[in-house]
Amino acid sequence: MTSFRIERRNFTHHEIELLSRSGAQFTNWPVVYTLNDPRDVYVGESRSVSSRMRQHLKSPEKSGLQRMHLVIDDTFHKSACLDLESFLIRLLAGEGRFQVLNGNGGVSDSDYYDRAKYTTSFKQIFDELRAEGMFERSIPEIENSDLFKFSPFKALNHDQAGAVGEILDGLLGDVERGQPSTSVIQGDPGTGKTIIAIYLMKLMRDIQLSQEGENFDSDSIFSDYFVEGNRDLIADFKIGLVVPQQSLRSTIRKVFKKTPSLQPGMVLSPFDLSPAEGRYDLLIVDEAHRLSQRANQPSGPQNKKYREITEALFGIDDLSITQLDWIRKSSRHQILLVDAEQSVRPADLPQRLVRSLILNSQGEKKFYRLHSQMRVKGGGDYIKYIRAILSPEPPNRAWFDNYDFRFFDNIRDMHGTIRRRESEMQLSRLVAGYAWPWKTKNDPNAFDIDIDGHRLRWNQTQTDWINSTTSVDEVGSIHTVQGYDLNYAGVIIGPDLRFDLETQSIVVDRASYFDKKGKENNPKLGLVYTDIDLLRYITNIYAVLMTRGMHGTYVYVHDKPLREYLRHFIPQGTGRSRNHISR
Repeated sequence: MTSFRIERRNFTHHEIELLSRSGAQFTNWPVVYTLNDPRDVYVGESRSVSSRMRQHLKSPEKSGLQRMHLVIDDTFHKSACLDLESFLIRLLAGEGRFQVLNGNGGVSDSDYYDRAKYTTSFKQIFDELRAEGMFERSIPEIENSDLFKFSPFKALNHDQAGAVGEILDGLLGDVERGQPSTSVIQGDPGTGKTIIAIYLMKLMRDIQLSQEGENFDSDSIFSDYFVEGNRDLIADFKIGLVVPQQSLRSTIRKVFKKTPSLQPGMVLSPFDLSPAEGRYDLLIVDEAHRLSQRANQPSGPQNKKYREITEALFGIDDLSITQLDWIRKSSRHQILLVDAEQSVRPADLPQRLVRSLILNSQGEKKFYRLHSQMRVKGGGDYIKYIRAILSPEPPNRAWFDNYDFRFFDNIRDMHGTIRRRESEMQLSRLVAGYAWPWKTKNDPNAFDIDIDGHRLRWNQTQTDWINSTTSVDEVGSIHTVQGYDLNYAGVIIGPDLRFDLETQSIVVDRASYFDKKGKENNPKLGLVYTDIDLLRYITNIYAVLMTRGMHGTYVYVHDKPLREYLRHFIPQGTGRSRNHISR
């Protein structure tokens, strides 16, 4: 039986005066509320909602809102209200019907007594608000959207919140002392690097735009940063978010377009940097390991632009200059988010350079390590296991609780299972290494992949492929899925990886790898990439693909000896775990 009720009122002086005379629940009891008009929404919680509403009526940003929804429950306490407030903000931002006017004071994903009972009632509160027209889509539909997944309104876990707090402390201190700085955040797939980048952008902008005397809840984890001194310190800060991957960059721009205080133009390609654009005070770089060194770029115009930007920034076309050097030259402060084991092309920053970045930041006490696994239900041990089974030193066989990890001998069966998962939960896709030529680029009626008569096409769009209408019957490449979450991933390990029976090791088949930029040498720098180098990039690609699925990963292997080898490490059949590791 539900204990909450929702009152709907007009947001007017008259209604607020009625509230103040309606009893203790509106003057001395925690209440969660929404304020909205057809375009904007604000979510809050207060122990004295009538007084809080009077404050909102004086706010130029909120005074024009029209309707109140007041969520009242005799069992509410502060922790439950903060949790519900965060829950509603995330879903409203994720659906994107309204612009969410809230700032990022910050709510951590904290536990409290009887939380499971409250979160059950939150879903009932959502259903009632949806019936009132505050939402159009269901919770699963919203949670599958990119707006939700890349929302700046996430409730950070303690690992992420700790990193954000330490970075802010260090950055504000360096700004006050007039010292440039470079901070590095390292994390495995699924630890929330992109979320932290977006969260920091929103938090910095909210501090910049905060008004003197504005009321920030003392229980919000970053409320202490909203003070006049910090606001003045970064008032004129020019901030940008650099995202090397085209598809991910396009998605984040869409999120920024829906978020007050953020603009799509804040999301940059490295090629957007130049003296003409002016120097940034802070550049946050997501997937910084995917920045490029000097190499043959994907297009002729980009080769020309690489030279032009280098000359404009440094006065000389020095071939040793990388896009990381562009970042440093174009900004006074940098926050770099990295994972060296997600480098997938020779043109990416050299591994030694990424390692040097990490060592230097550790020495300067500006290094932050993310540990909590937020994507894959198999946890951090699953990430390590995937990397290990593709390495020269394979691990002991393992199973993972609550994670659907399966080996398939038949590509049709795996595709059929992915289709069923798509109908049940959405966001279930086939992905593969670039082990087949891309025929459909020139002939849309052709098929790119043919395995035992089962014919498939590569992704037909380079941006937002995961959400395209035809994606469930296509195969995504690394460049369309890196940085994204799936519910289930069906990974096709193609003939670019083989198992050498003589050496009993995984080897690369260069002739079966069709990413030209993924294997070509670098004559500009005199670099020749061996099969050992190529093996590292290709195994990195498959490790990334096999860590996209939140609820499950299915694997089909093209090369028969490799199939038999990997069969030992991946459960056959249901793949449902027994929480057991063989020795």
